[in-house]
Amino acid sequence: MNGRYSLNLPIDLKQEAEQVAEQQKISLNQLILWSLTEKVTSLKGNLNDPEFPSISYRRDSTNQLIPIIRGKGIRVQTIVIASKQWKESVADICKQYGLSKKMVDDALGFYSAHKKIVDALIEENELLENVHA
Repeated sequence: MNGRYSLNLPIDLKQEAEQVAEQQKISLNQLILWSLTEKVTSLKGNLNDPEFPSISYRRDSTNQLIPIIRGKGIRVQTIVIASKQWKESVADICKQYGLSKKMVDDALGFYSAHKKIVDALIEENELLENVHA
């Protein structure tokens, strides 16, 4: 197999997916890969917390599981930083990242319930930024 694949998506689904990809400023291929990765990770690990249906997991380049907003690929830690460090309102976060209020509320609720995990991810990213600065 050469890594190429063909999908026969229903026209309506393809058009909707193209719109979402454009909103996220990514290719349709990236959106499909993100979605498939989220679904496979979810099914394999069953890590999803039923209290936060908007939150799923994706593996990063180091194979570490990262909590993200389902269907958007935005990391929970990004929303937490916007809210806690930058003091942005939920409405501003929704507008800036193209999210529903429910998605932002789930991300912040997930943070409250899993604070140690998300704080560790934030700290790790800050350390990496300082090393590469």
